[in-house]
Order: sequence, then structure tokens, then C-alpha cells
Amino acid sequence: MSIGNSPPDAPSTSDAPPSVPSVGRALAQGRLDAGLTVEEISAATRVRAPIVHAIESDDFSRCGGDVYARGHIRSLAKAVGLDPAPLIEQYDAEHGGRPAPTPVAPVYDKRKISAEPRRPNWTAAMVAAIVVVVGFVGFTMFDGARGGGGQTIGAQASQSTAPTPAASHPAKPSTPPSTASSNSPIAAAPGNKVVVKLTADKGKSWVAATNDDGKSLFEGMLGSGQSKTFTDDKRVYLVIGNAGAVDMFVNGKDLGPAGSDGQLVRTDFTPGNPQAG
Repeated sequence: MSIGNSPPDAPSTSDAPPSVPSVGRALAQGRLDAGLTVEEISAATRVRAPIVHAIESDDFSRCGGDVYARGHIRSLAKAVGLDPAPLIEQYDAEHGGRPAPTPVAPVYDKRKISAEPRRPNWTAAMVAAIVVVVGFVGFTMFDGARGGGGQTIGAQASQSTAPTPAASHPAKPSTPPSTASSNSPIAAAPGNKVVVKLTADKGKSWVAATNDDGKSLFEGMLGSGQSKTFTDDKRVYLVIGNAGAVDMFVNGKDLGPAGSDGQLVRTDFTPGNPQAG
């Protein structure tokens, strides 16, 4: 045995699997490969430069939560030409995964209550019976008076057709309810649903919309001039990246811009109440 030789069973380091870069390092390398600066990425995605620096350093504490972190990762990846899906899956794996939606118990209780059979309305039945009895008695009296002589019937008819002082002036027609049209594109929104329309009139914005059960209605970039409409029976949750570029129309009302330029807004709306968010 030679002292200078290596042991024959020593492991070789050339077969070790390559390490997977972190989410922040992958985004930083993608930006450098695209030849872009942090300021240029910030202007293109509306994500503030300090947050871009923090994400590239794998610091997601400044994003404001997992939902916003996923949105920033998606926006930055698309801006540098990377596929955002693997990066978001890697982020979820490193941060506990996407949370499961929480069931809303009161809603199901209301459904059970509404499905129960209604009890009979005895008050309405009694009123209907009284009306039938009074009508029958009146008909009997009128028929007896008609058999007593035609002159009496004629006098009664002349008296009943004579105009009274109150009836000499025609009643003013009631004013119909106002039917002023609304400029809102969803003015006829049903009262039992929430209808939200987002229009990117002043630029593009990243938007995520989910319903009350946690199901995703839309998640992606809303281009300049594009519109999206979301409907649910109970509630619509919204996350808007560049709030100043998006106008909101909720339940038939024009609420104007969702926020200021570059602002990240999270809100929600319920049926018939655009101010609930």
C-alpha cells in the first residue's frame, strides 16, 4: 500500500448535483442577463426599487404578505423573461405553501334556514275569508233591493253616479320614480350578487381576484385599455398592483381610481354595498 495514494472508496465530488439558486438570486441573475437596472425594472413593474433590492436578497418581509410576494415575483419574472411558475412554487415550498381557504360558516347557516319550508300564513287566510263573507252579504242585499222595484234601483244608480265635490277635480298623476340613466357600464347589476369591473384606463396593472370560497377568478397583468369583470354571490376579494391606473365599477356605481399611482391596494366588495371594501 502506497502512502501517497487516496483510499479507493473515497467519494468523488464531481457527481454532486448542482445547487438550485434561490428565488431572489434567480430574479437578480435574470435582470442582469436582460441588461436591466433595478430602476428600470421598478418603472416597468411598478414595484418600488427598495422592494426589488430586498426580493433579490431573498428578503420578502417588505412585500406585505405572501399574496403580495407572489405578485411581485410574477411581475419581476415576466419583466426579465423568466417563467414565474417555478419561482412561485419554490417560494411556496420555502414559506409553507399557499394557505387553504377558510370556510364561512354563517353563509351555510343562512342557506339551511332559507331552505326550510315556510309556515302557512293563517292571518292572511282569515282576512281572505272575511272578505269573501262580506262580499257575499253585500251581493245578497243588493239582489234583494233590485227585486223590490226598478224605481228605487234607478234612484240609487243616479245617486251613485253623481260626481262628488272631491271627485270634480281630477287627481294629479303621481310622479313616476326617477329613471335617470347611469354612466356606469354595469348600472343594472342584480342586488343579490356582487359585480366588479376593473378597467386599466391609465396604464397596466397586476390584478388578483378571488371569490368568497378562496377560488381564483383571475391573476395576471391587466394591460392598458383592458377590462375584467368579476361576479360572485357573496364577496369578491381584489389585490391591485398599480391602483392609480385602474378604475373600479362596483354594483352599478363608478368608484373611480382604485388608488394612487404605484400603490398596492387590497380590498373586497359584497352585493349591493360598494363601500364595504
